[in-house]
Amino acid sequence: MGKQVNNLANILSLATLKHCLLIVTLFYSFSIQAQELPYSNGKKYTLGNITVSGNTTFSEQTIITTSGLRKGKEITIPGEDISKAIKKLWGYKLFSDIEVFITKIEGNTADLEIKLSDLPQLNELKINGIKKGKKEAIIKDTDLKKGTKVTENLLTTTKNFLTKKYKKEGYYNTKVLINTIDVKDSVETARVNMVINIDKGEKVKVKNIEFSGNDILSDKTLRKAMKNTKKINRLRLLKRSKFVDSAYQEDLSKVIDKYKENGYRDARILSDSLVVNDDNKTVSLKISVNEGEQYTFGDITFIGNTVYSNEFLTRYLRIKKGETYNGILLQERIADNSKPDAIDLTNLYQNSGYLFSSINPVEVDAEGNVIDMEIRIVEGKPAYFNKVSVVGNDKTNDHVVYRMLRTRPGQLYSKENVMRSVRELGQLGFFDAQEISPNFNNPNPNEGTIEMEYSVKETGSSQIELQGGYGGGGFIGTLGLSFNNFSIKDIFKKEAYKPVPMGDGQKLALRLQSSRFFQTYSFSFSEPWLGGKKPVQFSVSLSHSKQFQYNFLTRRADKSQSFNITGVTVGLAKRLTVPDDYFTLSQALSFQRYDLNNYNTGLFTFGDGYSNNLSYTVGLSRNDTRIDPIYPTGGSSFSATAKFSFPYSVVNGVDYDALKDERDGEETLLNSIRNTPNPTLAQTTRANEASTRIAEIDQERYKWLEFYKINFKADWYAQIAKDLVLRPSTEFGFLGAYNNDRGVIPFERFYLGGDGLGNFSLDGREVVQLRGYPNQSLVPLDDNGRPSQDGGTIYNKFSLELRYPITLKASAKIYALGFLEGGASFNNFRDYNPFNIKRSAGLGVRIFMPAFGLLGIDFGYGFDAIPGQTAKNGWETHFIIGQQF
Repeated sequence: MGKQVNNLANILSLATLKHCLLIVTLFYSFSIQAQELPYSNGKKYTLGNITVSGNTTFSEQTIITTSGLRKGKEITIPGEDISKAIKKLWGYKLFSDIEVFITKIEGNTADLEIKLSDLPQLNELKINGIKKGKKEAIIKDTDLKKGTKVTENLLTTTKNFLTKKYKKEGYYNTKVLINTIDVKDSVETARVNMVINIDKGEKVKVKNIEFSGNDILSDKTLRKAMKNTKKINRLRLLKRSKFVDSAYQEDLSKVIDKYKENGYRDARILSDSLVVNDDNKTVSLKISVNEGEQYTFGDITFIGNTVYSNEFLTRYLRIKKGETYNGILLQERIADNSKPDAIDLTNLYQNSGYLFSSINPVEVDAEGNVIDMEIRIVEGKPAYFNKVSVVGNDKTNDHVVYRMLRTRPGQLYSKENVMRSVRELGQLGFFDAQEISPNFNNPNPNEGTIEMEYSVKETGSSQIELQGGYGGGGFIGTLGLSFNNFSIKDIFKKEAYKPVPMGDGQKLALRLQSSRFFQTYSFSFSEPWLGGKKPVQFSVSLSHSKQFQYNFLTRRADKSQSFNITGVTVGLAKRLTVPDDYFTLSQALSFQRYDLNNYNTGLFTFGDGYSNNLSYTVGLSRNDTRIDPIYPTGGSSFSATAKFSFPYSVVNGVDYDALKDERDGEETLLNSIRNTPNPTLAQTTRANEASTRIAEIDQERYKWLEFYKINFKADWYAQIAKDLVLRPSTEFGFLGAYNNDRGVIPFERFYLGGDGLGNFSLDGREVVQLRGYPNQSLVPLDDNGRPSQDGGTIYNKFSLELRYPITLKASAKIYALGFLEGGASFNNFRDYNPFNIKRSAGLGVRIFMPAFGLLGIDFGYGFDAIPGQTAKNGWETHFIIGQQF
């Protein structure tokens, strides 16, 4: 019984009060069975038996105890005792009907019967007219759970709540209809199914925004200040004219901010009203303002400052006496909370260790509309990190995380170092960049200490690359495995395979590409902290490629004709401290061997032989993009690299001038014979000899590749709205030769166009993305006016990309983008014109999933013709699989 009473008490607040009229009636009306009761005067009786009847799930004892009546209690009939019991039961809001009967009177003893009916309980809830995800939110907001007591008041409040909710969202014509249906098979408990039909209609649009009382600032200026509430304008693309109450309230504050920016610190909204127009689809907003008077800055003095002089703080504040008063600007110069790295006084102090400092501007005089200000500073003690910890790194080892932190125990506090630590943790790619949180624990202003805790959330860092496409007459498949948080020291520990050893921040990648006539295998490994003491990255990569001659008619590969490439690269990259520690100096030594066995690539005149490519690469880069490496919202990155081979022509003693002259002569002869309509046998024999000699000369020229190559790339990221990011970028590349007689090599060239994926390239070519055109189609023309197979030796590209995130959750980061691009490649500097480019524009989407890397699709429109054609290229679709940029 005690459990039943407790259960009743737990749900007392779930129902509503009903049948008030019945209460009043029952105060003075009772049915008397078998006897007449004199009502003229109240008489005292002792309660005898009390019984409970009716449709209720509560036990008899629970009802009796809850009513306050009990056997043996003395009550007055008629009187307040029974009235109070009825009122008490109604107060629990659990019943739809309550009656009390006197069943028997014997002497001074009266027996009572309490008859009641439970309120119906909610059995099922169905909501029509909205999306599934929204339904769950409504159930949570209205607390319409199964078992909830359903009352008229509940129905009314639910309807009012939903109507008001959607009105705030701009749906002023929302209609809500709630029906309840009795559940027929509910015998013991009254149950109902509830159906809520919601017809939101269309969001109302703002037809007009009218201001009154504004003599200084025009209606147009004030409407422009309202960032999220705009009147109907068909030419506007980024901001809609739909009315949302919460956004409107924010915009009213922005109207006042606009006045404050122009010196009218006393401006205020006198009134505002919303009028639903006759069409029921639009509203008109009427806003009345009081502008007040304009003020200017007077004397600005600093009080309490000992760390920095008045003169320094005045220069840092960048506000002069006599300037128009701008309260918004003043607040931003003191503490700009919208930018973590803002140039303001608060950051100045906090980056110097004064975590507990406070800076408050106070107006001390406003005579003659000139405001004198005191900037009152409480510097406090310098704060030091007492303890620095990281939580949430369940897979990544502590030393990998802690070496990225710019905050150390005993170190002077710096907000800049805290934000830099957050950025560095995000750039690792092991954690969800959106979930990294710096937490301040146990601040002690008296001792000048603070404990720092970085909270991180692990995300999948390993990736599977699955890529497929058609090229060169067949399907090309790619399978890649990339372990981006590998631990090579644990490879012999059986317990570390979950599924592979992880946690040391190393990268291990395996990749296979294959088609009917082509195979490539590659392996790479990198250690970001060689030796574990300094940020010196060591990397090594190995690759082997094999291509067979392919017959496009028979669709068979001839394995007796092959072109093989074997390569190895070893690199070191060191983080610099000058000019700042965002710079990295990288160096690499690489070797590739190209073997041709009875194979004509079209790139060389010889089909048997080899070429060696030994080169040294040095690069300088700077990267301060923040915060999320997948979706940066600020900062920039650039890289400048130079790749050199050894200048063999300087030391090998070969007369390349003579070889060039000989080759030119043989080629002239060969072309002459080829252009002869009916060559004689002797001419044909001589042509074969010339072709053989040209191949021998080229084998000599390309036995050891000699070249230098310059590349430059730059990206900027600017957050132009809350989540909207603009990304301008530019690229440039040049391939040159030390010896003009030896010429520019046919390797390492630039091929523009398409998705930027290299696929089965075997000649060291650099594939440059330019959407809106077929892959690798934007090559310069040769001497005969045909697209060159050799690619370009110089190129430039410009790009402007606008990105907007759909979701940035760790499980899947998705963003949409629009782009404008232009670029071209050229044979030499004589032909180079940075403004003679192929242009394109389009839209795309990117999806980053930790297990698969970056996936995407782009729809690009090429405005110009590809080389060798006259019509503009038009639409191209590009699939991006496994590539990040």
